[in-house]
Amino acid sequence: MIKAILFDFDGVLTTDATGSESICNYICMKTGLNIKIFEKEYFKYNDDLLYGKTTHEEIWKNLCEGLNTQIDMNILYESFINTPIDNQMMKLIDGLKKQNYKVGMVTDNKKDRIHSIVQYYNWDKVFDAIAISAEIGSGKEFNTIFEKTINLMNVDANECLFIDNQEKNLIIPKKIGMNVIYFDHEKRNYEKLVEEFKNLYSIKLD
Repeated sequence: MIKAILFDFDGVLTTDATGSESICNYICMKTGLNIKIFEKEYFKYNDDLLYGKTTHEEIWKNLCEGLNTQIDMNILYESFINTPIDNQMMKLIDGLKKQNYKVGMVTDNKKDRIHSIVQYYNWDKVFDAIAISAEIGSGKEFNTIFEKTINLMNVDANECLFIDNQEKNLIIPKKIGMNVIYFDHEKRNYEKLVEEFKNLYSIKLD
């Protein structure tokens, strides 16, 4: 029986496929910088940001020097809270909470970004557990992030359902006994997702 539903963040709870896409789009929209040039420079630091080896604050000076321009860091922080949230998916989570399911987030992401978003939306009261790769130092290609989340939620792997928009991210959770659903972030077929909840996993919705 499913007791906990875990959601990926970018591409599932947001309408952008990745967090880097949200950050780059917003900063370039605000500054007028060429997005291809900005992405090329930003992605030099992306992996280290994702796994907690550095922070935006630490890389910002070098990033700006590489772009030969100064960007106010406040624009970066604005980009975090201007991430396009999928309100329909959040309503789905609200329905799950009303049926007393535990709800968690598992994301390969930057620590400062997710903390800003969680604080802005007061999501500490929504999610029972939030696991961020930059905090844990491990992403979805390893067991650690999933096992830590399961332990935090006090459930067994087979009592969890994980939803992600990249099929490669479903390999490890499935291997350790979790149930998984692939969510196509381009089609965003909510009806199909709800059908899978109800028909495959007997999940009740408000």
